[in-house]
Amino acid sequence: MNLKNIPQIKHTDSGNFFLLAGPCAIEGEEMAMRIAEKLVSVTDKLEIPYVFKGSFKKANRSRVDSFTGIGDEKALKILQKVSREFGVPTVTDIHTNEDAAMAAEYVDILQIPAFLVRQTDLVVAAANTGKTVNLKKGQFMSPESMKHAVQKVLDCQNENVMVTDRGTMFGYQDMIVDFRGIPTMQQYASTVLDVTHSLQQPNQTTGVTGGRPDMIETIAKAGIAVGVDGIFIETHFDPANAKSDGANMLHLDYFEGLMTKLVAIRKTVNQF
Repeated sequence: MNLKNIPQIKHTDSGNFFLLAGPCAIEGEEMAMRIAEKLVSVTDKLEIPYVFKGSFKKANRSRVDSFTGIGDEKALKILQKVSREFGVPTVTDIHTNEDAAMAAEYVDILQIPAFLVRQTDLVVAAANTGKTVNLKKGQFMSPESMKHAVQKVLDCQNENVMVTDRGTMFGYQDMIVDFRGIPTMQQYASTVLDVTHSLQQPNQTTGVTGGRPDMIETIAKAGIAVGVDGIFIETHFDPANAKSDGANMLHLDYFEGLMTKLVAIRKTVNQF
């Protein structure tokens, strides 16, 4: 994938990793704009190529009463407004074939959720839009198996594809990151480390996914050290009251400090 093929992306010659970051879900316009303003300011200051992330719909939920969204078109229009107001590309995840064409009207990157990455029709629908496609590695899949998911996109004459590692199931209620998988998947496509989802603790008896946000910096530093191309982080100014994945999100107040450390590590790695 050529990063420069993503519309409006900046700082592509900085030598930095690229970043996909934002809230888990679009909860409303004010919150999205507030988070985007902070993230754009920091990434411009540190010259990090940046894509604003936000889910327009949360289809994969533990409980039937969990928050799923504010309305598809309403959320997609907020993503579009973020892009226009701040001059940055946007990414959102899709769950059905019909979502692909709809979301492609508003965002620059279509993301395939980890649980759905083996769904050929969904991957092909995303690829056929011509948008960049972000394939999340299934928690149950080996790094080597992701070459087949990537090939589905390439076979649609779409070379704009990336792979994201979001951890691997370790027992029933925990996840680990196998950093050996990063250079393996880089053989197939540009590779991103989803730091915050890798720290989820799923399948809790409450029906609400837990997490280890205290380990965000550790996992992010390790990812940069092994040479990952991009970082994925969900962040919120009030994680405790976020409507989705609050248990593993980075507090917005800590974002600049973490990015500053990661940029310093990247500069060191680039010397070797």
